Amino acid sequence: MDFDFTEDQESLREALRRWVEKDYSFERRQSIVKAGGFSREAWDGLLGLGLGGLLVPEDQGGLGFGAVDAMVVMEELGRGIVMEPFAQAGLMAPVVLAHAPAATQAAWLPRMASGEALLVLAHQEQGARYRHEQIKTVAREHKLTGAKTLVAAGDVADAFIVPARLDAAEGGGIALYLVERQQAGVSTRAYSLQDGSRAAELTLLDAPATLLVGREQGLAVLELALDWGIAALCAEGVGAMEKMLAITADYLNTRKQFGVVISSFQALRHRMADVKMQLELARSMSYFATLKLGDAPDARRMALSQAKLQLCNSMRYVGQQCTQLHGGIGVTDEYISSHYFKRLTVMGMQFGDDLHHLGEVSQRMQDKAGVFT
Repeated sequence: MDFDFTEDQESLREALRRWVEKDYSFERRQSIVKAGGFSREAWDGLLGLGLGGLLVPEDQGGLGFGAVDAMVVMEELGRGIVMEPFAQAGLMAPVVLAHAPAATQAAWLPRMASGEALLVLAHQEQGARYRHEQIKTVAREHKLTGAKTLVAAGDVADAFIVPARLDAAEGGGIALYLVERQQAGVSTRAYSLQDGSRAAELTLLDAPATLLVGREQGLAVLELALDWGIAALCAEGVGAMEKMLAITADYLNTRKQFGVVISSFQALRHRMADVKMQLELARSMSYFATLKLGDAPDARRMALSQAKLQLCNSMRYVGQQCTQLHGGIGVTDEYISSHYFKRLTVMGMQFGDDLHHLGEVSQRMQDKAGVFT
């Protein structure tokens, strides 16, 4: 199998890497963290590269690119630990809207591609423990009542894609709705996550909503969007680990003990080799996850859980080992490596932690497990 990237994909990677190095330095990121964890200027910078329309069809003003292109983008955003919610707004939202009525697509997709509208998925609820089908938000006559948590950049988004359970009188089931933030009955409360990024609590009280996907396909489309989010997170994790490994290698090649650089110590070289192995395991599973996004739902969900499980293990190992190899400086807020460790830790809990995905993989293997199968 050919894993080489096309010239266009390499050009996209290089353009993003230049943007991160020039416009999203560590000092710039620190100032964004202090300002609340989201920068409209930085978001506009990403949109200026055409990324707002990465998955938007060309006839709607987008680029019409695919999953591998999205993986390239997320790896570079991971290298820069960029906090703006590109996976939510630039990948997951277009995936959902692709299943919406034509009129709704025409109203929102061009605005998303041009940067006029920021849409994010608001699917998590308190107490659900990563079970996306556990939804208490209720839809009655196209009005939603409920609460969502950990909504990426929720207080600055223009609209939300909200899964809701239909009232029994309307047939039950889960449907997906679009709720504009400025509508009556919509309120948000913002806060910062441990990695410095911005999230919000979203409260809905008879908030008017537009139906995107009905109950016949609502859950299936939500699962597809979440799988795109997992694949994006895997690629972002690979980029972050790769950069953290490079930072650690530079440190070992400059830090001296007993008159020699510590990179010459055999024990540390072995630890770095183990870190590199974990990175490559994560990279292969990230590729696997991306290539499985077009498969049938059962095979796709299995593959994405396997990938996220490996990424959780790799991110924990790489983050802990690289931090320990730095010594005390590795946990100081002034040093860049500690922020990669924070981001990797938060990513390990997004879209399901390792125990959740271990359970998902185990559940899907029950019909094949055992000596007599």
